[in-house]
Parts: sequence; C-alpha cells; structure tokens
Amino acid sequence: MVPIRLAGTGLYLPHKVLTNYDLEQTLDTTHEWIVKRTGVCERRVAAPEEAASDLALHAARQAMAEAGVRDRDLDYIIMATITPDTHCPSAANWLQAKLDAPQAVSFDVTAACSGFIFGLDVASRYIQTGMAKTVLVAASEVMSRVQDWSDRSNCILWGDGAGAAVLTADEARPQLLDTYLGTDGASGQNLLMPGGGSKTTPITHESVDSKAHTLKMIEASASVRVAVKYFADSVHLILERNGLKLEDVDIFIPHQANLRMLQSVAKRLGVDFDKFVITVDKYGNISSASCIIALAEAVHSGRIKPGDLVCFTVFGGGLTWGSALIQF
Repeated sequence: MVPIRLAGTGLYLPHKVLTNYDLEQTLDTTHEWIVKRTGVCERRVAAPEEAASDLALHAARQAMAEAGVRDRDLDYIIMATITPDTHCPSAANWLQAKLDAPQAVSFDVTAACSGFIFGLDVASRYIQTGMAKTVLVAASEVMSRVQDWSDRSNCILWGDGAGAAVLTADEARPQLLDTYLGTDGASGQNLLMPGGGSKTTPITHESVDSKAHTLKMIEASASVRVAVKYFADSVHLILERNGLKLEDVDIFIPHQANLRMLQSVAKRLGVDFDKFVITVDKYGNISSASCIIALAEAVHSGRIKPGDLVCFTVFGGGLTWGSALIQF
C-alpha cells in the first residue's frame, strides 16, 4: 500500500464572535440554558462578503505552507461542504481559482458533518492508486446562512469556519493509516434542508417565508441516540480491523456536535473524556469542518505530539458516519 502522509493542516475562523448572551437579545433563551443542553458558549459568524471558498482559502494556505506545497503542486482539490458558494460551480472550483491551481481537478463532497472524513477517504484512494501525489482536502461551512434564527432548539448549535489538510505520497509521519465510512439514506429525513433541490418546486416567496431553505432537525432525541451508537461503533470497527485497542489511542477527535453527546460517546466507549479534543464550546458545530479544525488546533497548540495515535470519529445528516486513524 502506498504510504500517505498528512503533510500539513490549517484552520480559519471568522473574526466575528456570536455569544450566547448575544442570542439572549433575540431568542427566548439564556446562556445557562444553551450551555446546559449543548456545551456551546460562543460561535463564529462569517462576514457578509465571506463565502465557503473564502474561509477555505485561508485554511488551505496555512496547510500548504506547513506542507511546503505550492499551488501548482496540487493534483486534486476536494472540498467538503453543505454550504457551498453556489450549487454550480462547486465550492472546490471557486477555491481552485482563488489558489491559481488550474492543473488540479476540483470537486465537492457532500456528507454533512462527516464530510471531511469522506474527503480524506476519497483523497487516499487517488494517492493509493497512483492517480495523485498531492491532494488538498478542505472542509468549509457558513452555517449561519442556513439557519432559522427564531428556532432556539437548533440555531444555537452552529458556527462558521474552515479547515484543510494536505496529503502526499510519502513515508514520513504523520501517516494516514485507515479510513472507514458508512451511510444510511433511509434515515436521511431526520436532518435536512428540505428546500432548494429538485425534490421541491423552484424557490418561491412561499418557500422562503416557510423557511424551507433552512436546516431542520427532526426527532432530535432519537437522532442523539443513533449518533452516539455510530460514533462509538465507528471507533470499534476501525481499531479492530487495524489490530488496535482503545487503550492504544492517545487522542480522539470527534465531530463537534454537542458536548453532552460527546460525553455520552466517551462513556459508551469506556474511555477518559480528557482524551477527547473539544472545541464545540468556543466554535459551535461547524458541520464538515469541525473535526479538521479540532485537529489543526490540537497539532498547532502542541497537544498532539510525535508518536500519538489519533482517532477521528464523525456522524452527520444523510445519515453518514465514519472514522480515521492517523499515526503522528
């Protein structure tokens, strides 16, 4: 198997901070209520002129500088997002133009909150088959643009931001050891944006007024139970097929869905919660970008050290789930 190096990581968070106290001014809620149910204290919000590819550009530049990679070195640009700049062209195409990398093939991956791991898996296949030597995987979301800001049960969760990683065919560490993906399309109706696609009529005043183009979470309590199961199962599966045990993992990086949910995942796995990298308190849920932002921050802060085994575990709408192993 061709060795795959995680050559560089990057992240970008918009400058504007939206706190729970800010939300108290417009919603029937309190800081204490939000923290108790979600663990979120604040989140970032993109500036009006910032689209998903703009956020991704900052993260990509950081990752590429760390990897020592130039624009013209990229063979593929894969972008995970559910909030692209436009439905056509893809957000990855916009990013390609901003990077000045016309030789790179660019496309989006849509897997909701599991998006970065899906992108990582696709990138690894290109490298393993020899079709690519250097791949940029970015994940970027502007979740603030798809919120019903009157729905206190949902809008309090989300934030904006981007993360990126450069993968290369190289034996040096950190090494991407494995990825695992899963989907359940039959349950996809539990977390969705119902409007804007071909399933519905064209956008109308009525569809906008009914907020059909905002993110909906159906049967939240049932979704939490399902998510916890798949978070944990994804960890067990990837460790088992690599001959590893839970105690071999030094750091867990989960999708930053909800603090209480992640505490339940740690409890179900039977591992110390201190091994989990947590950013949901200060950034909220950034969908596909949350886990790569958490990784980049942990790497740059020195929390992840040479020799550490890192395990990603993710779950998102679709339904989608997955995991990945990286040996630093």
